[in-house]
Amino acid sequence: MIGWIVLALVILAIVASVAIYNRLVNYRNDAKNAFAQIDVQLTRRYDLIPNLVEVARKYLQHEQETLTAVIAARNHAANALKNTEGSGGSTGVGALAAAEQALGARLGGLYATFENYPDLKADNQLAALREEIASTENRIAFSRQHYNDSVTEYNSAIEQFPANIIAGMFGFRVAELLEIEDIAEKRQPVQVKFD
Repeated sequence: MIGWIVLALVILAIVASVAIYNRLVNYRNDAKNAFAQIDVQLTRRYDLIPNLVEVARKYLQHEQETLTAVIAARNHAANALKNTEGSGGSTGVGALAAAEQALGARLGGLYATFENYPDLKADNQLAALREEIASTENRIAFSRQHYNDSVTEYNSAIEQFPANIIAGMFGFRVAELLEIEDIAEKRQPVQVKFD
């Protein structure tokens, strides 16, 4: 009788372990899929930026340094994306976040430069590209939020008992969140005072 009870407990432990393992795999795959969506949107933006720079180039002949800096930041961010673990590379998400933050700063500088050139601001092609990039930025933000939600769910699952035992045995590692500081959020609003 005791042998049957022990056998039943062993079978129950095996079934529970398999269920936990499969749940962890699902969470990990959800996080990978969420990162793939970010990858698609970032690649789309990287493809639009050279077009934006090319349109601006004919107006910004005296701003070559700004244009070159934007392209360099775009190339650096594209390489960081290729090298990110979520894309099959070997570096963490933090390197991508830093490259994206630098690219955002360079694009912000380029957009600020546009303000000094009325003819450029009036260019329909430039306006369409800026709208396309803004739309892509929104998609990136939604994709990043979904990725971070998926990673949080995955990380919570691998840190909870008894799943943490299974996670440790099978090499499930904590995943990084993709946190990009928004430079616009750091700007202070203009203070208007009437005396």
